[in-house]
Amino acid sequence: MSQLRHTHENKVLELFDHLDAPTRPQTPEEVRLRQLIAQHGSPLLVMDAERLRQQYRQLKAALPGVDLFYAVKALPDADAIRILTGQGAGLDLATAGEVDMARSAGVSPRRTIHTHPIKKDSEIKAALRFGTTTFVVDNWNELKKFRAYRNRVGLLLRVRFQSPDAVVDLSRKFGCDPHEAIELMRRAVHEGIRIKGLSFHVGSQSGRSDTHVHAIETAVALINQAHREGLGHLKVLDIGGGFPVDYQHKAIDINAFCAPIRNALISVPSWVRVIAEPGRYLVAPAVTAVATVVGKAERDDRPWYYLDDGVYGSYSGQMFDHADYPVETFREGNERESVLAGPTCDSIDIVKDAITLPELEIGDLIVGRQMGAYTAATATDFNALPRARMVLINDVAEQPSDLVKLAEA
Repeated sequence: MSQLRHTHENKVLELFDHLDAPTRPQTPEEVRLRQLIAQHGSPLLVMDAERLRQQYRQLKAALPGVDLFYAVKALPDADAIRILTGQGAGLDLATAGEVDMARSAGVSPRRTIHTHPIKKDSEIKAALRFGTTTFVVDNWNELKKFRAYRNRVGLLLRVRFQSPDAVVDLSRKFGCDPHEAIELMRRAVHEGIRIKGLSFHVGSQSGRSDTHVHAIETAVALINQAHREGLGHLKVLDIGGGFPVDYQHKAIDINAFCAPIRNALISVPSWVRVIAEPGRYLVAPAVTAVATVVGKAERDDRPWYYLDDGVYGSYSGQMFDHADYPVETFREGNERESVLAGPTCDSIDIVKDAITLPELEIGDLIVGRQMGAYTAATATDFNALPRARMVLINDVAEQPSDLVKLAEA
């Protein structure tokens, strides 16, 4: 993905001559966004580097002692990877393409894990060539794939926990039932394949941490049973991701969400390293989408506003991720129920079907919040329309953290 960094040049103001900038008073944010559009075009995804760092620090503070591995699939962006690994994050990889991104970013393979439970042999080989040695499996057929690599890898066994509170329930597709885990560990021992730990993912955008707590308690029981049966010391517990962010409804504060998780982790044996795979929580709040109204019409007694971005572009998460993004406009006035439509020729391309808005004009901006996760990652090139450009702001260079130095030692 092409990355464009925002530079604070005085010449940017001269470019306003090429915009239909409104004559009404503008907020500082609107001024800044119009400057970025003048420089880079519309639509845009604006990533705030400092907000990204803040999200990492907040989650790290809420889960002390837990090593965080950024789930690259949420936003496979070179700058996001650079910024988060600079804070001390490892990388959670799932494909050979994501392995290539880690390599290009200069990330040490010792700071990566490969968590896709189902893999082609070529995917395993690609990760091994890079130097990743921790993989995830959840069934016997996957376990057998590592016979040829038994001396080079340590596996995490993914256990399945259903979460009724998660917006995206991953248990339907991945994970073995807890009662199957010990038998799979026994078969691994028989094959000479090392199971180094357990993993789980209770689903994305969880409303409560109850399932995390239950999963931790069950995993600890499995770790202790494996120890009693002589199946080896399981040294890693991966508690996944799913930490919530604000969309249309405000999510629980991350410290409060993680408090029961912290209490549950007290029971984890001292020899076990606890890791997590956050994606959405880190990147969603750090990115703002900016689209421009390029057309308007009156249809069925409602104003329709046509944007240069839509559900085939940055708002793809509405279809693929069940997300309902908060959107705003800077214009004020009498409000009507309106429709925000995307730029493609497909009638499904509707950003908001019934949203109350003041009357908008061509050239007005529509701003989407919480737009970092599963937006650019799942955008398409339908209708041969260009995707929104990613622009990086507030990128102040920092020295590598002590956590990074320790991880690479």
